[in-house]
Amino acid sequence: MVLVVVLITAWQALAQDAKTPYLTMAPLDQYLMPDRNAEIALAQSAAPEAISRDADVLVLGKHGYETAVKGKNGFVCLVERGWMGPFNGEDAANFWNPKIRGPVCYNPPAVRSILPLTYKRTEMVLAGQSKAQIIDGIRTFIKQGLPPLEPGAMSYMMSKEQYLTDDGHHNWMAHLMFYTPLMDGPVWGADLSNSPVMLNPQFSGAPEPIDVFMLPAGWWSDGTANPVRAR
Repeated sequence: MVLVVVLITAWQALAQDAKTPYLTMAPLDQYLMPDRNAEIALAQSAAPEAISRDADVLVLGKHGYETAVKGKNGFVCLVERGWMGPFNGEDAANFWNPKIRGPVCYNPPAVRSILPLTYKRTEMVLAGQSKAQIIDGIRTFIKQGLPPLEPGAMSYMMSKEQYLTDDGHHNWMAHLMFYTPLMDGPVWGADLSNSPVMLNPQFSGAPEPIDVFMLPAGWWSDGTANPVRAR
């Protein structure tokens, strides 16, 4: 009987862990890429070479993002970690997932008005803050230091090597992201039948006052096809 109880308890614990496997931050080394050149290449794969070859490239170190390559076109490419996702809801399951790698390349308006959010969230994560503390810190940052959202802010996420989820579709789809003030998704026709536009839950006012609309690209940054089915 004791053995049965132990096995049942262990099974229940494993089942619970399977539902919510990333409840807290893992050791920092699990989020870092030991091969700096591999991280540079992954970051550059976010956008077509015509863009990424002349972009700044950032890599994540133990004290935050560092410039590894200095570019000349005003774009900035880097690899986001899970903590750049939503704080709450189903889409927050990967917030502390150390396997998440999201190569993204920001255009100049997004460098000035969206990239600061990456720096701020990362700064607080590396300081060991909890989700609740990070949310409070972002709210303060919005009031005191967040640059205004610039018109035309967008980014490329077209890397075939992206890892965005553990559900078997880790590289999801090549897409572009457009940043706007908060607005209703139907304004863009987002998430409607056969519409290519999707509303990303990344920010959505919780707490950043920004919406992110996504549009499938149809091909990866290396030019190979990435067909998108209508929804």
